This record gives sequence, C-alpha cells and structure tokens, in this order.
Amino acid sequence: MFLNKPASKFLQKSRQKPLLSLLCHFDNPPFIYSQKSGYVDVYMKWKKDSYYDSIEHILNSIELKSIISLKNCIAQDPNGCVPISAVSKRGLEMGVPMKVASFLRLYPSIFEEFTGPKYNHPWFRLTPKAVDIDAEENRVYENCREDLMCRLKKFITMSKGHVLPLKIIQGMQWYLGLPDDFLQQFDVNLGGFFKLVKMEDGLEGLAVESDEDVVVMSVMQKNAIKRGVPMEALEFPLFPSKGLRLRRKIEDWLKEFQKLPYVSPYEDSSHLDPNSDIAEKRVVGLLHELLCLFVEHSAERKKLLCLKKYMGLPQKVHKAFERHPHMFYLSLKNKTCTAILKEPYCDKSSIERHPLLRIRRKYVNLMKESEVILKNRRFDNRLVHPKNLALDLDLDSADEYGREIPKC
Repeated sequence: MFLNKPASKFLQKSRQKPLLSLLCHFDNPPFIYSQKSGYVDVYMKWKKDSYYDSIEHILNSIELKSIISLKNCIAQDPNGCVPISAVSKRGLEMGVPMKVASFLRLYPSIFEEFTGPKYNHPWFRLTPKAVDIDAEENRVYENCREDLMCRLKKFITMSKGHVLPLKIIQGMQWYLGLPDDFLQQFDVNLGGFFKLVKMEDGLEGLAVESDEDVVVMSVMQKNAIKRGVPMEALEFPLFPSKGLRLRRKIEDWLKEFQKLPYVSPYEDSSHLDPNSDIAEKRVVGLLHELLCLFVEHSAERKKLLCLKKYMGLPQKVHKAFERHPHMFYLSLKNKTCTAILKEPYCDKSSIERHPLLRIRRKYVNLMKESEVILKNRRFDNRLVHPKNLALDLDLDSADEYGREIPKC
C-alpha cells in the first residue's frame, strides 16, 4: 500500500530469487514512497512487569560492574593481593557508591580480607571461587576474540561515517562485553580491523576498516533468511506483557507501522524525513540491533541517549521505548531507567547469546552467596553478644514469664 508500480514490479522479480532479494539494495528504495507520519500522540501508562524487573544479571548489573573492576585490579597485581590503600582512592573511577573497603566487605565470597605484613592494614585477595571464574573469563576473552571484534565493528558501523569517539566506545565497553584494558592495547586488540582517526570536533575516534564487498546484515535480516520471510514483509517481533493493553488508535497505527519496509541500521538514512514513520522504523530497528549486540540485551537509557549525535537518532529518541512497549521494557529498578529488549528473553533461539553472559551469571551467584554469608555472620554475632549471654545466664532465675524469682 506504500509502494508505487515500479517498486512493486521490482519486488515481483525479486521474489523469484529470494536470497538475492534479501541481500541486494533497492535501486528505488521503498521508503522513499512512504515519507509520512501517522502516529497518534496518545498517553500510554507505564505498566510494571515483574518478570523483567527480576532478571538477576540485569538487576545486579551496576554493582557487578564495580565488582569486576575491583576484581581485575586485584587479579592483575603480581602478588594477587592489594592493600586497601591501593584502591581506596579509586572508588569514583570504578563506580563504587561507598567506601571501597566497605564495598569489598559486602562480598566475602569474592573478596577475602586479611591482615597485611606491615602496620596491620587490611589487604584483599580473591577467593578460590573468584579465581576460577576469573580464569574462565580470560579464556572466554581469548577464545571469543573474533566474536567481540565483530560486535564492536557492527556497533561502529551503525554510526555516521562509520566512526565513533574513543570516549563513547569506552563508555559502552561494559555493554559490549569488552575487557577494561581493551582500548589500551590497540596493536594487539584492534590492529587490522580498526584505525585511529581525528574527528571534526577534535576528538580521537575509532573507525572501521571498510570493505565494500561485505554486506553487514542485522539480526532481523538474518532471522528473515532463516525463516524464508521476504524483506519487504519484515515485521518486528512483538511480546506483549501480561495486562498491557494499547489504546485502539495506537494499535491501528502499530499495524500500519509494521507494514512499512524495514530499514537496516547499517544503511545510510540521511535521505529520510526525521518526522516520518519510516524514520521511526529505522530508529526502532537501530535500537533493536544495538541491544542485540549487548551482553545482557539491556542498557541504561541515559547511556543510549549519548549516541544520538553519532548515530543520527532524533532528539526525543527515548520516546521510541515508550511507543513500542511490546518490544522494549523500561525497568525503574536501582534508581535508574534501564531499557530491556524483550525478544531474547521470550524467544531464546532468535538472538545469539553473548559469550560473556554465562560468566556474569556466575559472578551474580557469588554475590548471592555473599548475602547468605553476611546473614549468617549477623546471626552468629547476635548469639555471642555479651547482652545475649547475660540474658541466657539469668534464665535460671526467672519464671516462665521472664519475671525474676526472689531469692530465699
């Protein structure tokens, strides 16, 4: 309904060669015929979904990031242990929300405290379980290096000019699953795939070594090939939350929105009208692809807003999450807003799992063990407290109601 006759004839020919129709670029792209906006601005009340709010590796992501930063600091030390003075002043750098010593003591299943050789200062080292997980994490980085390179390459390719500032990439390292020192070892990690460039605003950027013969395909396009779905009929998978109902006008608009041609986030979109529905479909497709690349398929919304300038996103890109609640969920846990892609948690076969996700889940299990250890410690301390001991000794001189029995 959005195509003219020349475009429809081209689609009829392309159906005879389905694989070619998926990989080729249209001479007359379908979206040039549908530059209009039909969205009805109707208020939609946010609906809480306990399933997405309780995903442990997302719920603990902020604390886990600080834990892994401190873990790396200890593991990289030649002695495998550090005094508290070595990390006490780096709390802000590592995102620790309290005194570093107090934070380390919250996780006794990961960090073991002992008295140092001099001045009785507290020292910390990793527990045997944490050492094993750290070794497994390093093996993942080594064995899955090509996968991590591919994800970073796709992330940069979605930007305008296929280049991003180093500070932006550094801010997204946690979501992409890159190690902390990844950008510091350029020749080892990035040689042959990327190059350092100077950007217009004076910032140092990382650009992708372009290969015009290689067509970068999104997750949506790969899934379409697997299912034999023609590209012109490609629709976003929807996963409504229980009890979530859209207004009738929004439902009607969403049906028409799904019929619009899919625009790959790796294609040039400078010719699109930013106020049109097809431009919004490109934005939604970019956010979908972006979250597919991330370890937990989620990210803090404020972090994603930093990409507006470099990925051609509109000023009110945050509205895309609110307009498409069947695709994205906004979690308000941990005093922040986290955007979660629903698809990988509802259809686990549709998106390839990040190789680092299993490792982070193991760290989360250690965090849960720490809670049990601290709880048991508090219980034991309460039993051996002097007041409680005195109370136990005086029980023989009290009646069944706790009243003191007078002596003869």
